[in-house]
Amino acid sequence: MTQQPPTVNTGSSPPAADPRSGMDEHLWDERYRSQDQLFSGAPNGVLVAEVTGLPPGQALDVGCGEGGDALWLARNGWYVTAVDVSRVALERAASHSETSTGAVAWIRADLTAMAPPANAFDLVSAHYFPLPRRKNHGALRGLLAAVAPGGTLLVVSHDIAGLTPDSGQGFDPSRYYQPDEIVTFLDDTWTVVANETRPRITPAPPGTHHTHDTVLRARRKR
Repeated sequence: MTQQPPTVNTGSSPPAADPRSGMDEHLWDERYRSQDQLFSGAPNGVLVAEVTGLPPGQALDVGCGEGGDALWLARNGWYVTAVDVSRVALERAASHSETSTGAVAWIRADLTAMAPPANAFDLVSAHYFPLPRRKNHGALRGLLAAVAPGGTLLVVSHDIAGLTPDSGQGFDPSRYYQPDEIVTFLDDTWTVVANETRPRITPAPPGTHHTHDTVLRARRKR
C-alpha cells in the first residue's frame, strides 16, 4: 500500500505575515518571479550528508522553495510533505516532480502561523528557513512537536558571525531563531547529534558571501 504524507491543515489562504518575518507570500512570489530559477535545483549538501543512511519514512520539508530537497528525499524513498508560502515556488517544484509522483505533497501554508501535525514525521528538515522569534515560541514548538518519536530534526542556517542589523544585507539575526537557541528548547527526550558551525559543502548562492553553516541535528527519543 502506498503511504500518504500526513495532512497539513492549511485553513483557507495563509494569512499575510509581517514582511520582516520572511513569510509575506506576495514578497516571496515576486522574488521567485524575478528569475526563471532562483536556486540551483540541487539538494542542500548538509541534507545529503546528514540524511543519507537514515531509514526513509515521512519527511516535512519546511520552506521547500523550488523543491530541490523534497525531490531528493522522494528519490531516496521518503514520503515528503513539502511546505512553502509561495505558490510560484510550489508550482515550479511540482513541474519537476514527475519522477516522484505520489511521494511528495506540495502544500502552500505558513508554518509560522499554523502548526504541522504532531508526532507525524520521521524527519523535519528546515534549511535556511527564517523562523521569526515569538514570545510564546508557538511556531518553534510546533515544529519540534511534529517530529515523531525516533525521528530526526535537522535545522541548518547561515553562520551569522559578524552579521549585524546594520551590515547592509537587510537582515536582523536577532529577529530569528538560530540553531544554538533551538537547542535550549530540547529537553531530555532529545539527543543532540550535532550542533556546530561548518564550512559550506557547496558554494553560496551568487551575490551572497556565506562561507559557513550552523547545523543542528537532534533525535527525538520518545
